[in-house]
Amino acid sequence: MSSSPTPTLDYFAKNPNRTILVTGASGYVGGRLIPELLAAGFSVRATSRNIKRFDRFPWKDDVELAEADLGEAADVSRIMQGVNVAFYLVHSMGDKGEDFEETEQKSAEIFADAADNAEVDQIVYLSGLHPRNKPLDDLSKHMRSGERVARSFLAAQTPAVVFRAATLIGSGSASFEIIRHLTQRLPVMVAPGWISNSIEPIAIRDALYYLVCAADLDSAVNQQCDIGCGTTYRFADLLHIYGQSQGLKRRIYSLPIPLPMDKLSGGWIGLVTPVPARLAVPLAQSMAENAITEEHGIAKIIPDPPGGLIDYPRAVKLAVQAKDARGVPTSWDQSWTKFGNSANDLATDPDWAGDSLYEDVRSAHSSLSPEDIWRVVEGIGGDNGWYSAPLLWGIRGFMDKIFGGPGLGGRRDPHRLEIGDRVDWWRVAQLERPHRLILKAEMKIDGEAWLTFDVQANDNSCTYTQRASYSPTGLSGRIYWRSMAPFHAFIFPAMMRSILNTAEKSAHDGRK
Repeated sequence: MSSSPTPTLDYFAKNPNRTILVTGASGYVGGRLIPELLAAGFSVRATSRNIKRFDRFPWKDDVELAEADLGEAADVSRIMQGVNVAFYLVHSMGDKGEDFEETEQKSAEIFADAADNAEVDQIVYLSGLHPRNKPLDDLSKHMRSGERVARSFLAAQTPAVVFRAATLIGSGSASFEIIRHLTQRLPVMVAPGWISNSIEPIAIRDALYYLVCAADLDSAVNQQCDIGCGTTYRFADLLHIYGQSQGLKRRIYSLPIPLPMDKLSGGWIGLVTPVPARLAVPLAQSMAENAITEEHGIAKIIPDPPGGLIDYPRAVKLAVQAKDARGVPTSWDQSWTKFGNSANDLATDPDWAGDSLYEDVRSAHSSLSPEDIWRVVEGIGGDNGWYSAPLLWGIRGFMDKIFGGPGLGGRRDPHRLEIGDRVDWWRVAQLERPHRLILKAEMKIDGEAWLTFDVQANDNSCTYTQRASYSPTGLSGRIYWRSMAPFHAFIFPAMMRSILNTAEKSAHDGRK
């Protein structure tokens, strides 16, 4: 096998001959579940609508990759053949379309029918946690949609284990990033009344334990099971405890206002944290409910994790350690993307012939090696910044957040990039170490934009080329480029100079 991240679970399958289907395999949970399934001894089939999404995962050569649209019955029937256990780990949190619930319901029904026809042993679904006696119509749209999907699976011929979980606490989870950034950036917070609601989070490590065990049951189970850490907190406690772990003192005030606070607070979260508003709003809506386990029937099916359940303070400690030690193995921002499957479309593709394409190109020769310059290029963005006019970049990022874009939201790892990684408002579209990096913009603009860095070796030197490309949509897109031209004339030359100077200084310090 190729090198994969060290599994966090010490679990070995009792039934290792099973083939496991993982949908949503490129997402936050799916991307972490697959190394655990492989380490346990299972054969894994990973699926996505765009198979290129798997290029960034070190386990991609150890699994069977399958491209499929879960809304197409033929696709789902094909990927379900020969499967023993099928994981359904998809939920479009950022989707705001009017037919959102109907689309998810249809996909679930197609999935269940395909599992029935393929004689799959077990379906496993990870859902949200909310009061069981709450009428469907009183739940938020995304929570209601998840419950409808769960009921579809439980009503199918194929047995289904439905895990109901609240906030997942782990490095890279959207919920943990919200907690982390709110606490670090706001010494005083005024929050809606739901800040005093009860919640029972679960560490990602424990969630993965339950999911792996569900693939290895001796007999099929058709049941909803609540999973949590075993301790109830208030939402405000999650912020306080994280702050204490980082030596921060924070004050939180509850403000009961008769306004749609889910959207207002979701929008505020979108401004203050890297999580975009379109994803923060449904998360804020889910916070309007108490989210605590109402039973522990799971213990009759799967015993508690060895060493016991991880409480929230320890889950925070593990998440911070993981982020500091090796970056984030998977993250919410690797699943959220404005352009969906078009992330790898580049301005140099033949399909763009005849379209308007504006460019700002800067080039310089250097006596440094490509590797010297590449170390700076690959570390661009996030805490390292963009090597020019940080105030202007900050203003542009804030404006993007106001209009619902990702803004300057950071990056997964401060030193290393992979295909599909988010770098502030950009997405890594191409990566050829140590010569080429192409970033595709996800900011709110009327058109599509790319930022390309090329480092090519010459005789005893190299050439650094930096290219900003923009394909506008309509008149507004053209106006946008023209209006930004004065800023580009300042930002991009300064960026090139600073990157080369930083690379030269780093190389000089390394030779001392």
